[in-house]
Amino acid sequence: MKIAILSRGPQLYSTQSLVRAGMKRGHAMHIVDHTRCTLLVGRGRPKIYYNDYQLQRFDAIIPRIGASVTSQGASVISQFEMMQSFSVASAEALLQSRDKLRCLQKLARSGIEVPRTASVAIGQDLMPLIRELGGLPVVIKLLESTHGNGVMLAETYRTAESMIEAFQRLGERIIIQEFIHESKGADIRALVVAGEVVATMKRQARGGEFRSNLHRGATAEVVTLSEEEKEIVQKSVKILGLDVAGVDFLRSKHGPLVMEVNASPGLEGIEGVTGIDVAGRIIEFIERRGKELRNVQTGE
Repeated sequence: MKIAILSRGPQLYSTQSLVRAGMKRGHAMHIVDHTRCTLLVGRGRPKIYYNDYQLQRFDAIIPRIGASVTSQGASVISQFEMMQSFSVASAEALLQSRDKLRCLQKLARSGIEVPRTASVAIGQDLMPLIRELGGLPVVIKLLESTHGNGVMLAETYRTAESMIEAFQRLGERIIIQEFIHESKGADIRALVVAGEVVATMKRQARGGEFRSNLHRGATAEVVTLSEEEKEIVQKSVKILGLDVAGVDFLRSKHGPLVMEVNASPGLEGIEGVTGIDVAGRIIEFIERRGKELRNVQTGE
């Protein structure tokens, strides 16, 4: 198969892991920087120009889209989809999962438990809102934060007010969430491929830090999910229409609370901790889907 990885970082671990897994199985692997794609839409077939030459159709694409270029990346995915390339993450699924508020709304509407969350209007009186969230401290997040950037803990009312006002003056979209004390700085990352939970790890924030991102010095270990947790993870991914995703959730006294569903989950941490070839599982899934699509086209 001819497979493209949409990535701005050809040297990144996740990109290279996917390239190795694809080449090991005999596929032609290409890395395409989605920010350098020119899209042509209109009469005739859709076209993509890249570095001054026209890209031909790929059998499949694997989006590795950064948060800062989500909209641009989604447009490139959509163009490839118009060219009949199968995408591991559709343009719409990427947009829904990347916007934290939309993601949580969609999950909650389908019965998935999420942390109590508020989108704050300009001029909103914060005191009753914070009481609704269970009191201080509260977590303040940019809607398209990643790797823990743009995620802060406000331990006083005045701090929360100052942070929110500052972000609003900058035109940034934010949410505030309840702080789950009993999680003790730990969360669970479950990686799903084609509806199957293929790898899981528990991430523990380092001392003095509440964010459990590995990029911020957190530690990680293999963890086993309960049947309830596995079901919630699988349902969350299905709700958002993703074939490959990382689901982050907290273990709370109210049960599992889904924090985020990531359409472009990093592979370095979870492959390193679990020893599981997640990239290989993704390529195997693409092979199966490619065969299914060919059978449909040939009527078999």
